Parts: sequence; C-alpha cells; structure tokens
Amino acid sequence: MPSIKRIRQLVIGAPRDALHPEAHHNLALVAFLAWVGLGADGLSSACYGPAEAFLALGTHTQLALYLALATAVTVFVISLGYNQVIELFPSGGGGYKVATQLLGRRAGLVSGAALLVDYALTIAISVAASADALFSLLPLGLHPLKLVTTLAMVALLIVLNLRGMKESVKVLLPIFLGFFLTHAGLILYGVWSHGDALPKIFGDAIHETRELTHLWGWVPVAALFLKAYSLGGGTYTGLEAVSNNVNMLAEPRVKTGQYTMVYMALSLSFTAGGIILLYLLWDARYIEGQTLNAVVFQAIISSWHIGDTVVEHLTLIVVLALEAGLLVVAANTGFLGGPAVLANMAVDSWVPRHFRSLSARLVTQNGVLLMGVAALGILLWTNGDVSVLVVLYSINVFLTFSLSLAGLVRHWWRNRLDEARWKSRLLLAGLGFCVTAGILAVTLVEKFTEGGWLTVLITSAVIALCALVRRHYEKVRTELAKIDAALGPALGPEDDDESATAAQPLDPDAPTAIFLIGKNRGVGMHTLLWVLRMFPGHFRNFVFLNVGEVDSKSFFGQGALRSLKYRIENSLHYFIRVCRRQGMPAVARAAYGPDPVDELEKLALATMDEFPNSVCFAAKLILPEDEWFAPWLHNQTALAMQRRLHLAGRQMVVIPLKL
Repeated sequence: MPSIKRIRQLVIGAPRDALHPEAHHNLALVAFLAWVGLGADGLSSACYGPAEAFLALGTHTQLALYLALATAVTVFVISLGYNQVIELFPSGGGGYKVATQLLGRRAGLVSGAALLVDYALTIAISVAASADALFSLLPLGLHPLKLVTTLAMVALLIVLNLRGMKESVKVLLPIFLGFFLTHAGLILYGVWSHGDALPKIFGDAIHETRELTHLWGWVPVAALFLKAYSLGGGTYTGLEAVSNNVNMLAEPRVKTGQYTMVYMALSLSFTAGGIILLYLLWDARYIEGQTLNAVVFQAIISSWHIGDTVVEHLTLIVVLALEAGLLVVAANTGFLGGPAVLANMAVDSWVPRHFRSLSARLVTQNGVLLMGVAALGILLWTNGDVSVLVVLYSINVFLTFSLSLAGLVRHWWRNRLDEARWKSRLLLAGLGFCVTAGILAVTLVEKFTEGGWLTVLITSAVIALCALVRRHYEKVRTELAKIDAALGPALGPEDDDESATAAQPLDPDAPTAIFLIGKNRGVGMHTLLWVLRMFPGHFRNFVFLNVGEVDSKSFFGQGALRSLKYRIENSLHYFIRVCRRQGMPAVARAAYGPDPVDELEKLALATMDEFPNSVCFAAKLILPEDEWFAPWLHNQTALAMQRRLHLAGRQMVVIPLKL
C-alpha cells in the first residue's frame, strides 16, 4: 500500500463495505447517541441564550420568571412541531425537504441556503465560545493563542468526522454527559437550597408586572418582555438537527427520531429554564470578564462552604471546562447536519453532485470538508469574535424554523379531510410558526444594523450560487434527454425479440471492445456506434461495464440499494440486447461502491486481464458553453479512467460528445 494511503487509513480509518448488510446498522445512531451527537447544539445554547434574555430585561429581572416558563414551553412547542417533520419525512432532510415539498422549490432553496450558512456558523460560534470559556481561566498573556486554538479544534473535528459520525459522537460522549450531569446537579441544588424564596419570586413577578403596567401600560411591558424573549432565541437553536438527520438514525427511524426529540426537549427546557430561575433565586448580576453562568455557579459553589478556596476554584474550573467541551460537541452538530443538507440539495441539483458522494468510510466527505473550511474561513475573518458571530448566527435559524412550520400549517390544512387529528396538529404547527416568525422579526429588526444585514447578504449569495448550479444541470439534463431520445430508443418487449435472449460465446483471445457505460443510454449508444463506424468488423467481443455509485441517497434510503442495482442491471441489459440483435457477442459486468472511479478501475483491469486483446472506450461530454465552474460540476470519470489505465499500461480511448 502506498505511504499516502497508509497515512490516510491511520488517521481516518480503514474502508468500509457499503454493500455489507450490517454497514448502515453499524453506522446508525440509536436515540441516546443521537441525543449526544445532534442534541448538543441545542443544549450548549444554555451557555449563552438564557443570559442574553435575562440581561435584556435590565433592572426588571422579576419578569424573568415568565421568561423561564416561556423558554421551557417554547422548546416543547418547537420540538413537537419537528416531531411532525420526522413523521412526515422519515428519510431526513428536515427544514429543506419540508419547505421544498410543502411550500415549493424556491422556499426549499431559501431554507436550504439558510441551513448551510447556519451550520457553518454553528461550528464557528461554538468553537469560538468554547475557546472564550477556556481562556477566561488563563492569564491574559496567553490570549493571543486563542485563535490558533479555535482553528486547531476545527481541524480535530474535521478528522473525527472523516472517520465517521458514530466515532465522533462516541469520542465526545463523556463531555456531553459531564456537562449535563454537573449542570443538572447545580440547578437542582440551587433551586432546592433557595426553595423557600420561590413564593416570594412569584409574588415579586406579579407585583412588578402590575406596577409596570400601571406606569407604562401593557404595550411597553409586553414589548420589553418580547425583546428579551427574542434576544434569547439562541436557546432554541439546534432543535432542527434531528429532523435534518433522520437518515443517520437506527431503525425504526421515526421512533428513534421522536425519542431523540423527547430527550432534547426535556434536557434543554430543564437546563435553560432552570438556569434563568437560578439567576433570579441567586440574584445574579453581570460582572466584567465573566459570563452570567460563571457568576451564578460560583455563588452556588461558594455556598457549599467547603472551606478551601482552591477546591472551590477547581470545581468552578471543571464546570466551565465542561461548558467549553460541550460547545465543541455542539460544533460537531454542524459536521453532522451541514453535509446532510448538502447531500439532499445535491439530489435536487442545487449544489454540485459531489456532495452526494460517500468516502471509503461511508461519510459525506465533501460536505464535511466544505463545512470545516467555511468555519475556518469565518473564524479567520471575524478573528473568532463571538459577539460578531452571534449576530451572524441568529437570523437563519429562525428563518428555517418559520418556513418549516409554515409548511406544516399548509400541509395539515390541505389534508384536513384525510387526517382525523388535523385540528390539533394544525394548531400546534400554527402556534410554533407564530412564535418562531415573531422571534425572527424582532431579531432582524434589533440586529440588522449590528451585522444582521451581512447574514442576509451571505445567504442571498448562497441562494444565487445554488440557482446557477441548478440552471446548469437542467440545461445539461435537457440536452442528454434529446440524445437519449435520438440514440437510445426503447427496444420494446423482450419476448418479441427472440435474438435478445440468444447468448453467443465470447472468444477471450479475439479483439474486444470494452465500454464504460453510465446512466444515459444515448451516451453509451453514441460510443458503441462510433466504434462500429470507425472499426467495422474488427471487434468480435463487446463487454459493457457499469458502476453503481453508493452515495448518500442510495446508502441511507430505505430499499435504495436494491433500486440502484435494478437500474444498473437494467441499463446493462439494454446494451446486451442491442448487440445480440445485431449478432454481436456481448456480456455485461457491474460493480458497486462509494468511489465509482476506483470500482470502475478494478472492474476494467479485471476484464482486460480476461480479454488481453482489448481496448476500453468511454464518452466525455463537451459542453456547448465553456463555463468556468462546469468541470467541477461533473465527475470527469472518462478522463480519470483514461489516466489510470494508461499508467497501468492499458489502452483506452475517450470519445467526445458535444451537447
């Protein structure tokens, strides 16, 4: 094995067999691991979301009691809405598929673009916030190393996710559990130890509300509360991750996804609502250089009266270090969700088809790398400044939420005659839409001049780029359909063609033409007719090779591998029938794998060993317009195969086909 391959396998791991019956089972996440891998983004928002909302109340902190209740309820409302998404779309896709199928193609594009930007920012902001938490415990002289540390964290996460999603989740599992257990313990102790103050908290909240409404009126008081509620909207980010990645879950997927959403909703509502309640009970106040969580946790730890300030400080360090660690786990959600959205958009031709491809480890490698590179670029551009990243991050999340829930409202209304429980589902989806759309509107108005405009600009640029890619694919697809109609007509029923089933023996020593066939009949027929015209009567054997690419759609889709095999075998059988009708001996060979070029190379070399007097032929599409991005949108299999076979000392001819 070459040295580069050995190093790659050492870092990433050995290849996996995509066709092995247990392949997907061994990669799929059970509900508990899915809670860790996909729920960390939402749970980590408890590190900053509740604090943003609490501080927005200013001196009227008594209203935070309503805020804690509203936060817990909102988590469940959004979660229940996304439970409907999981049920309706068990193959994954989440917000992108919901908007596409329930609101239309353009709404799906907007939702998909927003999700892509959101996931890249999830990685960037989570890692940057993690570094802030860690470096707040270190001397100021070491702070110049913060940016380098964030970049190194992203690089480590890229490697973990290239190894496989299950591996990355298992590595990060102890951090996730450590965070949840320590914070749950602090919340329970903090509320229990000040339990006698709870009646006073309720009384103060009611008294403060009456006084403010008497002085200001209901509208200003409601505006203050809604502003704080909306600015704490970061608390709800990450709840869409499960619906986006249902295809990664263990069977039965819908049940696993719904159990995961229950875990997420319970843990996030308890943690976020509990932390806001702690701010109230322990009278937390902002201190320069410290997070509000650090302030209240330090107060709780000090109340234990351990008697040793060093032990107290070490306990606080452990708690904050686990917060930093959970933020890294949350960053991993971007590497799970982003590539999944890219793969779904690639199926619909919004982004290059390469993003559907799986690596030898059965990972959407191109998507992982794009998310990682985008996050690195964002961190370098913003210098890892969390205050800037928060503004960029806040809008797209609720844009996707709003589109998804609006799609559900439309779906249940349209299907009200066929669904017995349509009223309750419509009410729940409508309530969720009102909540998320309201948060989106307030956040956009409040943050537009502080950087919100940049988020809108970036998302719009992604939308425009996706539209260009789809237009290119549609143009190529139209031209290929014309070629298929002209050169690859239907042959009719096989029973009507006696010669179609009359197999003739092949002579291994006779001149043999080997054709590398794709999914378009017309392209393959063009290659066959060109060979017959240029070498009349020379070739005695005709061998057709085709490789089925096991990509994200075929690997994660239920029954999709069987459908892939059927399409490949049906395509090869077509050419066998064409040759046998002309009295030409022909056979076909097929292979399947995540890398079609590797599989095709092995298949071609084995076939050429069997037929030593052979030449390979393949067609290459020549596009009518020389668009600079066009070569990257197509796999260039013919040229890659020609180079590999030439290096192996074999003959291959590439035939141009101008569209």
